[in-house]
Amino acid sequence: MLRFGILSTARIGRELVIPAIQDAEHAVVTAIASRDAAKARALADRFSVPHAFGSYEELLVSDLIDAVYIPLPTAQHVEWAIKAADAGKHVLCEKPLALRADAIDAVMEARDRNGVLVSEAYMVTYTPVWQKVRALVAEGAIGRLRHVQGSFAYFNRDPANMRNIPELGGGVLPDIGVYPTMTTRFVTGMEPERVQAVVERDPDFGTDIYSSVKADFGAFELSFYVSTQMANRQSMVFHGTEGFIEVKSPFNADRWGAEEVEWSNRAHTESRIIRFQDSRQYRLEVEAFARAATGEAVEIVTLENSRANQRFMDAIFRAARHDRWEVV
Repeated sequence: MLRFGILSTARIGRELVIPAIQDAEHAVVTAIASRDAAKARALADRFSVPHAFGSYEELLVSDLIDAVYIPLPTAQHVEWAIKAADAGKHVLCEKPLALRADAIDAVMEARDRNGVLVSEAYMVTYTPVWQKVRALVAEGAIGRLRHVQGSFAYFNRDPANMRNIPELGGGVLPDIGVYPTMTTRFVTGMEPERVQAVVERDPDFGTDIYSSVKADFGAFELSFYVSTQMANRQSMVFHGTEGFIEVKSPFNADRWGAEEVEWSNRAHTESRIIRFQDSRQYRLEVEAFARAATGEAVEIVTLENSRANQRFMDAIFRAARHDRWEVV
């Protein structure tokens, strides 16, 4: 049983990940930490967690936990992932782990010198939805893949929300732009060679609020747009020479709609809808992490994978500064 400590009372933890850990096999939440001891105790009582700490440092030195889940603001992820690893704890850190690819190098060094597991929390890579899409593309169900098209948008102009605060690592690309890039790389096993991009920033917040991206993978192209100030939408389409696959509500299927994959042939004379019943993507993520932390050979998101995805994101920001291709 992997004993988790939760570093902060952030919403994603209390609403999604803590319930997933409590529901998962081979994992349990043993302690919750906050800079406000009363908040930590209140959240611990809500989930019947036995221990609460009034500082993150107290949690990290505790022998009551084996692993740490970090849902802190993005700008603090690298710092606390390193501190947790140096305390001998396994680390599951919310995405994005970092705001620059080279910042992940220090996390990798901390992982290696302490012999712990550190993984970025891309829950989508553990779902049967995305496992199925990867299998369909690999077996040639759509022929030769030529184009991937994606969108992810929601509306949020709350000035107090960390997504709208540059100093905390806010912005649309760090928050959700990482999903089309990670899932495309996950499905194809390929890396982008070059990228073009447009980035629009909010005049009040200074954060990026819209981006349109075109990436050249050599054998195929990826195009996607993301926004924090558009109507809610999620979609991913893999289009090949013999058919296409559309992933419905691809990133938050449990909250945005049905967990479905639709395959259609080239002539649209045949189609198939594959439905998945409440796959509980956060629970699957936790269970895979727990098994990997105990030494089992389980596919997880490695730091090397995280660094490659962040290198992609870094290139998007560079490309947005000029009107030409940028090498990834």
